[in-house]
Amino acid sequence: MFENFIASITDALYSYILIILLVAGGIYFTLRTKFVQFRLLKEQIKAVTEKPTDGKGVSSFQALMVSTASRVGTGNIIGVSTALCLGGFGSVFWMWIIAIIGSASAFVESTLAQIYKRKGDDGCYGGPAYYIETALKNRPLAIIFSILLVITYGFGFNMLASYNLQSTFSSYSFYNPNTTPWIIGLLVAVLVGYCLLGGGKRVVKATSVLVPVMGVAYILVALIIVALNVPALPDIFKTIFTEAFDFEAIFGGFSGSCIMFGIKRGLFSNEAGVGSAPNASASADVSHPAKQGLVQVLSVFIDTILVCSATAFMCMSSGVEPTKELSGAPYVQAALTQTLGSFGPIFITVAMILFAFTTLLGNLYYIDQCAVFFLGKVPSKKIQNIYHVIAAIVIFIGAGLSADLLWNIADITMGGMTIINMPVILILGKYAFRALKDYESQRNDGKTPTFKAKNIDLPHKTDYWN
Repeated sequence: MFENFIASITDALYSYILIILLVAGGIYFTLRTKFVQFRLLKEQIKAVTEKPTDGKGVSSFQALMVSTASRVGTGNIIGVSTALCLGGFGSVFWMWIIAIIGSASAFVESTLAQIYKRKGDDGCYGGPAYYIETALKNRPLAIIFSILLVITYGFGFNMLASYNLQSTFSSYSFYNPNTTPWIIGLLVAVLVGYCLLGGGKRVVKATSVLVPVMGVAYILVALIIVALNVPALPDIFKTIFTEAFDFEAIFGGFSGSCIMFGIKRGLFSNEAGVGSAPNASASADVSHPAKQGLVQVLSVFIDTILVCSATAFMCMSSGVEPTKELSGAPYVQAALTQTLGSFGPIFITVAMILFAFTTLLGNLYYIDQCAVFFLGKVPSKKIQNIYHVIAAIVIFIGAGLSADLLWNIADITMGGMTIINMPVILILGKYAFRALKDYESQRNDGKTPTFKAKNIDLPHKTDYWN
């Protein structure tokens, strides 16, 4: 009964409220920024290479890797597989759409995070809670958002990542459903706990190394598999677009349609507009807020257009038919076995270990930022150790729970964050638009863009940009 109740809330959220918010908001931001996600692609790549002014702060690249670590995770494998098995090939098209228009939302929220970031003992920090509190003067709403973020990333997504990781071992002969999930959960919890006890700097360093290696290796293998199955590509594209616009089937059962699964799994994967990535964006030491906004546009593209598409085409080109029974890791493993033989499941297991591990680290980096907001300062080592131990216990528990329940809980709490963050950035978006205009004006004059709050008539007091 509890699972059915949670599922009904999820259906209501994604059938109406979030579709309107994300699509309408994304289109509005796309138009107001004059298609920033396409127009300034060269600037996005250039912004990633910027170094901190003092050589000590968090770089644009490191902030990108932390946010990408959270985005590029088990959702790119298990989430895409689930969408294909339950929503059909048409869901891939709607994943692309939500990523393309959502990347404009990612630009706005991350630019705002930079504008309203605050100084801390060991660098800068910020995110939606800070621009809600500073610009809207609404600390209660900022606290509600932060609580939802803690529930979503500290509990929902981390339990789900832990479950997805252990589920990839289910095809091996040693797997015992009664004991293996708990053993794997314990091992993962210990490893994550070790990184967390080293503090935020260790998390940033770990993700900066693992994410690029993981992403490049995964995409290369995907390209090899697609190349081996090139003759199947025309039919795959035809099926994607045919199913994506089969409105009779879509509206005949909307809650299980390709649009629903494309948006749910696309949002879970790229997180544009949710309000999570701005927590990492705010930590970067850059000369202009728009630079980090551009970097986050790139992160959404890396996540969905590259990594999610890699999984989708690996599976779709294999010839293995997606079914409800294969939903999740089994479909990906069956698809890769068909093309790569026994190497396929081993590769997916290794990829899942790396994807899940970096997701867990990226998610818990966000929790660290929330702790700073709640307390108004960096928590003492003792407090940090307490909630890091709790985080490790949550990861252990998640490995043995129900997949459907975990997916639905994560979808609801993420939906709650989005319902708060999207209206807020729609209200405050004008400052991001002004920052973008200021950035482009300086670029056109041949200058290296630097930012002053007075240049965009910012009426709020900030720690930086004065």
